[in-house]
Amino acid sequence: MSATPQEEEQEPVSSRIESQSNLSTFATLRRGLELSPEIRRGLLLTVILAVVATLGRVLIPFVVQQTTDHGILAEGGPDTDFVVRAIGLAAIVVVFTGLAQYLVNVRLFTAAEQGLATLRMRAFRHIHDLSTLTQSTEQRGSLVSRVTNDVDTISMFVQFGGLMLLVSTAQILLATLLMLFYSPLLALVVYLCFVPLAFLVRAFQPILGRAYSAVRQRVGDMLGAISEAIVGAVTIRAYGVEDRTTVRIDRAIQSHRDSAVQAQIRSVIAFVSGQAFAGITTAVVLVVGTVMAVHDQISLGQLLAFLFLVNLFTQPVLMATEILNEMQNAVAGWRRVIGVIDTTADVSDPGVDGVHQRRGPIRVEFEGVSFAYPGGEPVLEDINLVLEPHSRVAIVGETGSGKSTLAKLLTRLMDPSHGRVLLDGVDLRRIAFASLRRRVVLVPQEGFLFDEDLAANIRFGRPDADDDDLTLAITELGLDAWVQSLPHGLATQVGQRGESLSAGERQLVAIARAYLADPDLLVLDEATSAVDPSTEVRVQRALEGLTTGRTSVAIAHRLSTAEAADMVVVVDRGRVVEVGHHRDLVGRGGVYTRMHASWASQQSPSAQD
Repeated sequence: MSATPQEEEQEPVSSRIESQSNLSTFATLRRGLELSPEIRRGLLLTVILAVVATLGRVLIPFVVQQTTDHGILAEGGPDTDFVVRAIGLAAIVVVFTGLAQYLVNVRLFTAAEQGLATLRMRAFRHIHDLSTLTQSTEQRGSLVSRVTNDVDTISMFVQFGGLMLLVSTAQILLATLLMLFYSPLLALVVYLCFVPLAFLVRAFQPILGRAYSAVRQRVGDMLGAISEAIVGAVTIRAYGVEDRTTVRIDRAIQSHRDSAVQAQIRSVIAFVSGQAFAGITTAVVLVVGTVMAVHDQISLGQLLAFLFLVNLFTQPVLMATEILNEMQNAVAGWRRVIGVIDTTADVSDPGVDGVHQRRGPIRVEFEGVSFAYPGGEPVLEDINLVLEPHSRVAIVGETGSGKSTLAKLLTRLMDPSHGRVLLDGVDLRRIAFASLRRRVVLVPQEGFLFDEDLAANIRFGRPDADDDDLTLAITELGLDAWVQSLPHGLATQVGQRGESLSAGERQLVAIARAYLADPDLLVLDEATSAVDPSTEVRVQRALEGLTTGRTSVAIAHRLSTAEAADMVVVVDRGRVVEVGHHRDLVGRGGVYTRMHASWASQQSPSAQD
């Protein structure tokens, strides 16, 4: 049976990145330049400047030849004036070529940074477009490395390898022309000596490519292991598994070290081979040139100039092995970044074709909704449900029953494998993100806080809210006394991930953020699970005012929420098994009856004692 479009789109990022390794080096470079068009702009002028910059280098052999044959060995004795004029002219040309070299550097660096900044932003924004399901298939550190380290390797190649490539190409061409001018025979000797090197470089290219692809993969693994250990430091200490964590990180570091060493060994082989061919070429040219000079087929100045030209020719050829090294490293990084960008955004904004809905009471419908994680059993099966406007709905069920998955589908953090979710009769997949996010707000189990002050974190719910709006929201939620107890009130810094606050306090901030957003549909995914009972009472009272006149859905494990709801939806093993009011369900003798009895026994004074 063929996969559904949604199932195809849920292909993990890692497997999509793996598919990019099949791209050839040329195809990868072409695709990379398509994604960073700023790098190509003004390339012709940069090449012209590179040619001008190379003239100063190839001018030296010509000056050597002229000063030797027509200055030092001139008929009638050395011509000092000629030597001075030749050197003076060469100095002026070198100054101008130095200026051209400076301009080439500036243009390349500027274009590279602009182009790679575009690449970083595209990769980062696309990662945000991927569903939480797709993101979860990759380690966070590995995804971060694609936006940072992998792009840095590309930057090094474009700025330095690209510069060397331009200058070296111009230098090889000009050196070849002058060698042909002085002696076509010796020029042929040089090229014949370097033919084997060309085959060697071509053979090494795929080997280096695979080696540096492994290096980039190991960098991502290493960053993922380190970042996970830093974020989970408290848990690691609590369970005393520092040694085990250290071993895991050491293994990741050693794996990166081994792959990096293997890549460097292969690049050194290519570089040393180039040096060997360069030495052989110089020796052969010297022998053949000396024989030609003895037979008056070439002058001493021309032979000296040719030896200079051989050096100018071999330098960029040797540099090509270094460029190959950097290029393969950059191509490996480019493939990983391209792999992210080319991964289908399975939860994408419909863009200009998206429906913009009016604010107001909202009606939700689940029509034949099923969902399964890739390669797994269905989490939800054939959900048919209607949530009427202004209703307060509680969704309850055992752990793993599919409650949180319903919340993610309702807020379009994921899309169903089959069926559809409708808001006011419109499929969620057709609604523009800007409209959807204004109308529907999710308060997750763990509200994420940013490393800013309390006011800034609450203002994420409505960026244009002023201080009066924040104060009013805090007061209506009954959180003013708590805020005033903080060291600096709303200006209190919450720290990274809100670590300066307790788990319950972090959740209060997340609830205040949602309150300020003023949505038409509020989805609470066990939002009070980390809040103490006394705080829960205060928050529930405030939320009751917020949910009045709105549709609200609470994913609840505390059945006090279900008792106050207009409708209770009971989910069991991925299916909706009961729907109704608390007073009707509690006496029905079904799943809800058993859940409520168990919960009530835990709340009794004897159980608490």
